[in-house]
Amino acid sequence: MEKFTGRVWVFGDNVDTDQIIPAERLVASNLDHLNDFIFEKVRPGFAQEVRKGDILIAGRNFGCGSSREHAPLSLIEAGFSCIIAESFARIFYRNSMNIGLLLVECSVEDPREGCEATVDPDNGRVVVDGREYTFPEYPPFITELVNSGGLMNMVKEGRI
Repeated sequence: MEKFTGRVWVFGDNVDTDQIIPAERLVASNLDHLNDFIFEKVRPGFAQEVRKGDILIAGRNFGCGSSREHAPLSLIEAGFSCIIAESFARIFYRNSMNIGLLLVECSVEDPREGCEATVDPDNGRVVVDGREYTFPEYPPFITELVNSGGLMNMVKEGRI
């Protein structure tokens, strides 16, 4: 898997899918630009600040709430290369991996927003603001899934 380096954005525990992308934004005319609305209720103007390659770090239970795929999709479209959290809601985890968004379960102590983080999935290593953390290796299927950009790409390529 590719190594990611990016600017850090910090969120707390129990970030739910309605905070990531409000349900009222999920109308047909918005589906091509969901990234314009990420976190708009909890951090107005946030979508305009995110750059391609940024990394989001959160606490426990990131992605709780509804099972909509729109939340991880909007994070990809916004430019996030990966999400690091102490834990993820299971359905969010599965939806994210299925569409190719890398999730890293790792507890990062007092991350500082705006600092730099590097994620090395092949070696199970995260470096945030100079401090190193580790996480378990991914099974080969998950590595292939993320490298392919998600389940649908694997199906189109005839690998499933």
